[in-house]
Amino acid sequence: MESIFSKIIRGEIPCYKIAEDNEHLAFLDIMPLKKGHVLVIPKKQTDYIFDINPNELACLHKFAQKVAIAIKKSIKCKKIGMAVVGLEVPHAHIHLIPIEEIGDIDFSKPKLIVSSEELKNIAENISANFLGN
Repeated sequence: MESIFSKIIRGEIPCYKIAEDNEHLAFLDIMPLKKGHVLVIPKKQTDYIFDINPNELACLHKFAQKVAIAIKKSIKCKKIGMAVVGLEVPHAHIHLIPIEEIGDIDFSKPKLIVSSEELKNIAENISANFLGN
């Protein structure tokens, strides 16, 4: 079954894009746990992250590392937390979340409501700090 992320990749659904290469896409989560919460996905849809070919999985993590560095330069935080849950969308993805404490990466917490203007500004700031730019 095709995922919402596949539609985002094709541009059928808009996103607040952070970075992209031939194999990966990073964009803001529109219902974030923290401001600057980014999703990093492979463009090739695979439901379970550990079904991804080992070389492709390593490349996904390398891309995510560059995105995390850009987030850290853009958003005041102690660290960038990383989580892979894999239950909510049948398309492997990595959550990169600016954190101050362990509780900041608790997916049972209410999500933030962030205006489209603020999401746009956050995306532009992070994107400007992405090493690939």
